[in-house]
Amino acid sequence: MRTALTEMLGVEHPLVGFNRSPAVVAAVTNAGGYGVLAASMYTPAELDAQLRWIEEQVDGRPYGVDLLVPEKFAVGDPDQLVASLRAQIPDAHRAFVDALLEEYGVPADAHDPREDTSDEIAAAINPAGAEALLDVAFSHRISMVANALGPPPADLVERAHAAGIVVASLVGARKHAERQLAAGVDVLVAQGTEAGGHTGTVATTVLTPEVVEIADGRPVLAAGGIATGDQMAAALALGAAGVWCGSVWLGSHEDITPLPVKEKFLAAGSSDTLRSRTITGKPARQLRSAWHDAWDRPDAPAPLPLPLQPMLVGRIWDRVHDAAAAGNAGALALDTYFIGQVVGGFRELRPAGDIARGMVEDCRARLRALGELASS
Repeated sequence: MRTALTEMLGVEHPLVGFNRSPAVVAAVTNAGGYGVLAASMYTPAELDAQLRWIEEQVDGRPYGVDLLVPEKFAVGDPDQLVASLRAQIPDAHRAFVDALLEEYGVPADAHDPREDTSDEIAAAINPAGAEALLDVAFSHRISMVANALGPPPADLVERAHAAGIVVASLVGARKHAERQLAAGVDVLVAQGTEAGGHTGTVATTVLTPEVVEIADGRPVLAAGGIATGDQMAAALALGAAGVWCGSVWLGSHEDITPLPVKEKFLAAGSSDTLRSRTITGKPARQLRSAWHDAWDRPDAPAPLPLPLQPMLVGRIWDRVHDAAAAGNAGALALDTYFIGQVVGGFRELRPAGDIARGMVEDCRARLRALGELASS
């Protein structure tokens, strides 16, 4: 399956695997696809260690990173960024979260919130913070950097192109794609509303051909609602040069999502997700849980903008995950993670490499079957 994407990236299959787990990235790359690490989940030191590990596993095969560089975000004092951002979080929001954990019987732990790296990670989700992560990424042999939540900064594009690195951007509407093209990106990822994480409201089957129409020859990847070979074939039929998959890897053994959450995924249906601002401050699709029901109450505060909301709630998720893993029923009711509507197709946990190879082979089979229809 040779496409404009496989030629550009030098990979066997037009399958991009996006995940925060280095082991998933390596597995997808080693299966002939293209692994992309969610870099914004890490501090610069952590990112450096993760990229070193990936490179040890993939034996020279290409891989990339993804960064969140939003256009709109709360700003703080550059000299005391974390402290100045933390000071903008209202006490009422802190009290609401603390009361919610108490209501659901989530036990306190010995962890000091002042040592929680989620503050630093959340503060990195802005141009200033992303620069430090880019310095780390560009010191490794990545071949693509992807950007989400707005056009990439001009210096990112210039720096990447000077180093021979492909720039990709995720878009949720045709108008977003037009702005990305003007910014000089090389690859467009048309992410439909079915996708997990930050996403818009347009369906993948509508969005993909709209973006292909204006891409002017640049490769377009379809994302959202793609977890099988049949769905991959459908994306190629829409004119995409490949697929960008995220949610499907959450059903892999290598993914680092806590097991209790994965078990909730296996029990969920495709209608058990929603778009919510209660974790990141921007609409992101995730598995519905008691967490979202609580934020929908009339007395609940409105979610804060990025990065204040993740700084508010990021400090408690390890506490919730740990309590859920220990069998705490209240924590399990609250527990959630970003996941797309394909969650309804999850049946069992599998190795990420097997998932990738299975998607490719099933896609080949579907394309052959379609070819037979056309020739009959």
